[in-house]
Amino acid sequence: MRGATHATWAVCAAAAALAATACGGGGGGDTGAVLSSSWGDPQNPLEPANTNEVQGGKVLDMIFRGLKKYNPETGKAEDMLAEKIDTSDSQNFTITIKDGWTFSNGEPITAKSFVDAWNYGASLKNNQKNAYFYGYIDGYDKVHPEGGRQSADRLSGLKVVDDKTFTVKLRQKFSTFPDTLGYPAYAPLPKAFFSDHAAWVSKPVGNGPYAIQSYTKGSQMALTKWDAYPGDDKAQNGGVTLKVYTDNNTAYTDLLAGNLDLVDDVPAAQLKNVKNDLGGRYINAPAGIIQTLAFPYYDSAWNKSGSDKVRKGLSMAINRDQITNTIFQKTRTPASDWTSPVLGEAGGFQDGLCGGACDYNPTEAKKLIKEGGGLPGGQVRITYNADTGSHRQWIDAVCNSVNNALGNDKACVGNPVGTFADFRNQITAKKMSGPFRAGWQMDYPLIQNFLQPLYYTNASSNDGKWSNAQFDKLVDQANAETDTAKAVSTFQDAEKVVRDNMAAIPLWYQNGSAGYSDRLSNVKLNPFSVPVYNEIKVG
Repeated sequence: MRGATHATWAVCAAAAALAATACGGGGGGDTGAVLSSSWGDPQNPLEPANTNEVQGGKVLDMIFRGLKKYNPETGKAEDMLAEKIDTSDSQNFTITIKDGWTFSNGEPITAKSFVDAWNYGASLKNNQKNAYFYGYIDGYDKVHPEGGRQSADRLSGLKVVDDKTFTVKLRQKFSTFPDTLGYPAYAPLPKAFFSDHAAWVSKPVGNGPYAIQSYTKGSQMALTKWDAYPGDDKAQNGGVTLKVYTDNNTAYTDLLAGNLDLVDDVPAAQLKNVKNDLGGRYINAPAGIIQTLAFPYYDSAWNKSGSDKVRKGLSMAINRDQITNTIFQKTRTPASDWTSPVLGEAGGFQDGLCGGACDYNPTEAKKLIKEGGGLPGGQVRITYNADTGSHRQWIDAVCNSVNNALGNDKACVGNPVGTFADFRNQITAKKMSGPFRAGWQMDYPLIQNFLQPLYYTNASSNDGKWSNAQFDKLVDQANAETDTAKAVSTFQDAEKVVRDNMAAIPLWYQNGSAGYSDRLSNVKLNPFSVPVYNEIKVG
């Protein structure tokens, strides 16, 4: 999801928009001091190919480094373990890795460390949620067929040349493939992952600036600085203790009380107070995040003739301006397309693409919903996870807006699920019976990442199982295009298919928000709204 001419066309467009990321003051700090930060239990064990949600992703970004790394200020894909990535045709790539890299257990990182990891992630029998990321590599249809058993255990498109070199053959041209290689699914794995998998899962071993010391589910994870880390982005602190909170209002209260150093998602209820509470220790920075309402297309009630009108009518019944101003204190911006302004126009952001379907228009909303056959079952139940403390407010506000627009105070209600993990498990099991909260945090700043993982048939994060042959065809064409402007234009054509079908309702673009204690300095959020933990100084 996330050489030279191939890497530049979208990331450079993002750079200017992201350069204003906020940060704390200077100071030397205590490189041995540990900081504490709010967190939530990840949905799955922390296998790189099996983690596709934010909480688990935070940890993977701390304990792993891949071939590429995304610049914490601009989002640009920069070489990390990659010495060079060569291609002459955007389909066959030769990857050379740098000398001197090891895992935190001392094992040298070789080309085989990557090839074995990718083969494991792609294999159907390993049931990894990010298997789709390897879908462009030749032989994926054999190791991960759409039906039946796999007929191969290894991707034919991956070949180890020597300890420092391997080749990748894709099924088709994919000009920006190198830019995706900073995504955690492409991380290398040590031999211990395969020889004693259960032990590795209980205490993952990676190659990043931090190592996991301990983890108690529902309580906390302790990460410590890896002193022998060979990268140039070493930890500037002694470690990070990630404390589990089921309500980020509680986390915020703990921050103010001096019991927590960092909250990386300021709850909506506190936004009106945060500047007074924290002053310069509050961060509100642009991020590649969009919030939408997704739909269960596996439920015939939401996938029949006229359903697109119902979805468009619901979109027009939502007063985005009012909600972002009153609930979110302008830390959100009403969405008018399905990507993010951080891409910039050159990168594919198209302000106003949604058109009137994203404008509040109660009269037209009622008309379209009626023409589409009415609300399934007479009521919309928006499912969301209730453990962060933030979602209930805006879900209630969305439903109030819908109810007011339709003149029916029971047309829309919230449907809370206790925890994020339970919420994700219900989505994965295809148990949604109506629209549900769907936030998307980009993996890398390419328009492709806002479209393909979410709307391509059977894509890794296509939770509603929407499918459209024309969309798929346009995405394939865009991926194969090496000309910058043509690639962006073709992706925008694909986005218009999403728009015309209202595959999901875009709500708002989200800023990253954080607050921190006076013990910390040099605090900032990266373009993905995740704290740059390794740069934080304590004391």
